[in-house]
Amino acid sequence: MAHLTKLTDTYTLSNGVEIPIVGFGTWQTPDGDVAKTSVEAALAAGYRHIDTAAAYGNEASVGAGIKASGVAREDLFLTTKLWNADHGYDAAKQALDLSLRKLGVDYVDLYLIHWPNPAKFRDHWEQVNADTWRALEEAYKAGKARAIGVSNFRPHHLDALLRTATITPMVNQIFLNPSDLQPEVVAYNQAHGILSEAYSPLGTGKIFDVPALQKMAARYDKTVAQLVLRWSLQHDFLPLPKSVHEDRIRENAALFDFELSHHDMAQIDALHGVAGLATDPDATNW
Repeated sequence: MAHLTKLTDTYTLSNGVEIPIVGFGTWQTPDGDVAKTSVEAALAAGYRHIDTAAAYGNEASVGAGIKASGVAREDLFLTTKLWNADHGYDAAKQALDLSLRKLGVDYVDLYLIHWPNPAKFRDHWEQVNADTWRALEEAYKAGKARAIGVSNFRPHHLDALLRTATITPMVNQIFLNPSDLQPEVVAYNQAHGILSEAYSPLGTGKIFDVPALQKMAARYDKTVAQLVLRWSLQHDFLPLPKSVHEDRIRENAALFDFELSHHDMAQIDALHGVAGLATDPDATNW
């Protein structure tokens, strides 16, 4: 289990880069003042890991929030992602440069391929992923990304990628919460030295309505969010909670003054399907 003492404790990626064990997510955070002020609030609350994506449409505002926070760039871990329309060698290179300009930075700490099998490339996704990954490897070697990885990849997507890759992805960011542990994907990640990042660690909010979690959280004198985020950390996942409310942002960071028992961890593990399951990346329409 990771050292669980504070937000800025880190996991070490396969290339030696350290990544803070909790990230602040910005999916569905509106562009403009909402995104800017929520990022400022997160950094003020002690987060040093911010996660965004080209598809979120808020990179410029996330960058503005980082700048306004006064936190030094070298003290921050920043992730963004390549959107589906920009797969392919040349398009991926251009997309990363655009993201860097929007974010107002010279490099990101982690750059991810957002989805493995976009509808646009479904009949030749393996070759397109290989070309895309080659662009990410070049960006990594050029210092535009300190680490590179993927998101929503299943084992067969990773197997295909590794046939031509010269660098194994350092991270796989997946839908990961008590409702869907994705054991096959997590086991594959562990076997290949790939960190499992957990997006939607609170099940897009549905997790709050689960009676068993409500009762357990009350027993620990914690919120359901705190309980589930602690569960994620005790599994050595890297959760990416999101909120636009300053009090919740601070609350979601208060995870280090309690520990879940083995019994309670197992009880939470057994909640499969209570708050939705991961989207099948081979059947999406985007």
